[in-house]
Amino acid sequence: MNRHLLSDAEIIAAWHANAAPWTKAVRDGDIESRCLVTDRAIVDAIVSRAPRSVLDVGCGEGWLARALSARGIQVIGIDVVRALIEQAQKAGGGAFQVAAYEELAEGKLDILVDLVVCNFSLIGKESVDGLIAAVKSLLHPGGTLVVQTLHPLIACGDQPYVDGWRPGSWAGFSGDFVRPAPWYFRTLESWVRLFAANGWHLQELREPMHPNTGKPASILFTAHML
Repeated sequence: MNRHLLSDAEIIAAWHANAAPWTKAVRDGDIESRCLVTDRAIVDAIVSRAPRSVLDVGCGEGWLARALSARGIQVIGIDVVRALIEQAQKAGGGAFQVAAYEELAEGKLDILVDLVVCNFSLIGKESVDGLIAAVKSLLHPGGTLVVQTLHPLIACGDQPYVDGWRPGSWAGFSGDFVRPAPWYFRTLESWVRLFAANGWHLQELREPMHPNTGKPASILFTAHML
């Protein structure tokens, strides 16, 4: 893949192109790991913190907001892809708005919540670095950051275990998906360093296990402000 296609900008372009098939895949339950493991894992991690309000960063079509609102939690969802936000607004379960991570990092959104969640939505480089540095300003005192992402040891595959951009793939998805989004691979050490460097105390680390493979389906970080 050309170097210019390995970037945060290309991630956004790819998700604009795939908003419709992604919404269908999520709502039809086509993603096995989500149905078996990771959806429940993120909901359980959030509910265990008993927040009254949650900001879902990179909310997509809004499934997590609906799951949390059903448990009495107030949810704000943001995503840079307007088509996904429109789907979330139609389905309800929260207050949704179009916003880029950079807008959060620059303090342009007037939001204050008990917990910020990023569920498989931190796949870029510069945008993620900026978000982790700035998200504390969105939290009430004592607030929590919960991040679920690909498990580095599993997602690494046969490639070298070093940080860097990697091409994406829609293998296992329907033929409706086009233009795979690239992603920025981070080692476990790099994730931990990213939190620590930005004033976060990593309180808990979970590895939700896939019942069929016996391997972690994801890794889940829960952090508090230092």
